[in-house]
Amino acid sequence: MAERSTAAVDVADNSGEQPLTAEADQSTADGVAKNREQDTDNDEAQESTGTEGPATTSPPELHSGHKLARRYRLEECVTRLDGFSSWRAVDEKLRRAVGVHVLPADHSRARSVLAAARSSALLGDPRFVQVLDAVEENDLVYVVHEWLPDATELTTLLASGPLEVYDAYQMVSQVSSAMAAAHREGLAHLRLNPNAVLRTSTGQWRIRGLAVNAALRGASSDTPQRTDTESIGALLYAALTQRWPYENDAYGMSGLPKDIGLIPPDQVRAGVHRGLSELAMRALANDGATASRHESPCTTPEELVKAIGEMPRIRPPEPAFTAPPDYQRTTYQQGSYGRPAASPRVTQPTPVPPPPLQSRTGKALKWAVSALLIAALGLGSWQLADALMDQGGTADDTTNTQTTDGDEKNVPKPERGKPIAISELHDFDPFGQDGSEYPENLPKILDGDPASYWQTSYYESSDFGRLKPGVGVVVDLGKSQDVGKVDVTFIGSTSVELRAAPGDAQSRPTSFDSYDKVAEGAGTSVSLAPKDAVKTRYLLVWLTELPVQADDGRWRGRIADIKVTS
Repeated sequence: MAERSTAAVDVADNSGEQPLTAEADQSTADGVAKNREQDTDNDEAQESTGTEGPATTSPPELHSGHKLARRYRLEECVTRLDGFSSWRAVDEKLRRAVGVHVLPADHSRARSVLAAARSSALLGDPRFVQVLDAVEENDLVYVVHEWLPDATELTTLLASGPLEVYDAYQMVSQVSSAMAAAHREGLAHLRLNPNAVLRTSTGQWRIRGLAVNAALRGASSDTPQRTDTESIGALLYAALTQRWPYENDAYGMSGLPKDIGLIPPDQVRAGVHRGLSELAMRALANDGATASRHESPCTTPEELVKAIGEMPRIRPPEPAFTAPPDYQRTTYQQGSYGRPAASPRVTQPTPVPPPPLQSRTGKALKWAVSALLIAALGLGSWQLADALMDQGGTADDTTNTQTTDGDEKNVPKPERGKPIAISELHDFDPFGQDGSEYPENLPKILDGDPASYWQTSYYESSDFGRLKPGVGVVVDLGKSQDVGKVDVTFIGSTSVELRAAPGDAQSRPTSFDSYDKVAEGAGTSVSLAPKDAVKTRYLLVWLTELPVQADDGRWRGRIADIKVTS
């Protein structure tokens, strides 16, 4: 991989173009599943976006099977426009699909594209489609980025209708907070539209083309934060109404009727959430007050995040429960398989079976069985009497034995299901660099508040970014005790193992190998019950797979409560 630049670049000032208007425009794309990656749409092919004029450099002659850096094999060209091309490719070194933008090194935008890609790569925020490489080689400049096989464009989602209220709320929340973080680092998008916003199979929203899309098309703005905020407002407007909030049709959606101006979403479509409708207007009309109310406009993504935080939280819909159909006996179960069904109005007479064993043979069989039972009973009685006579002198021993058994029954057995108090909790990260995972938050596990929690650091994937096998919390019971079950409550579905230190351990083990796995499970409320008896002082709740958290879109584990019973 080529060496990346460490200089931050504000791509909003690269090209000196006039401020980006709110006209419908199609953004470059950075890879999706189900829909082919497209960097621009046909209706933009003739658009000229920069004051420098369209590039005159001929696009490089590339073909499927061509390799870049002896590593990236081009598979399919999805866009060829304005002197650059975009490809679906394969990284043969890491054996994964990637996307590649390619343009000649002497292209008028090559320098700005390279700088924008390297700046975006330095951000490293998982809410954005990541730039993996930015290289100038053999008279070519190419940018390699993630290809998301499980993601769907917002354009595709809106083709079937508006989003549900909770989905629209999650989209605007995650996109706004991501863009606020990007602007704090001096990065703008400037081409944020339904083609640039993706929803993954886990429900996380991700943004593609940060800085790079604008550089490829030569777009710039004198007010980049206001431009991106208005774009987020347009996304929310479209998500609520399935209409593009301008007069022109775009992204497969109809625009607003001409000569009526910008009207709130709840006046376009019935049933739109009032709070989200007003939020969209505050972002869209960010150079003045909204039409319906007198809230101040939102001119930056940071202000939009603050406005979302002041709204009442929109909770996910309750899962719909469908009652199972009434049980109906089939004709086979009714004993009439293959026969015509009787009319429901006619009562079928039930045939009465003949009394069993009424024949001559049956009577003889009954007498024979009776005789055998009488003989067996007599033989058993004789053997029992003989055994009692032989053991007549051992009556005292029998009495003693019974007395001993009675004493054993009076011995109290340990009570099962009794709560065990937790003496202390310790964070456990033996494979980390500093061996620590937010120890200051551990008391929140035992405070009885389900809304408070201890959490891990965030990672790039559910498997801890392949950096470590897991992290956990050591539960100190104060002394060695019989453990019957450990109940753990997580925020988000989490995979977990219960491990136990040796019962004779006098101090808390610090090595992972000192804890043996005794149970495992997954979910948000997990009950870990060892199959065999466990007696120990130290238990390890070991997280092995992390969920994506809805509030920040990052992979991290959160434990809200731990209870131990005997």
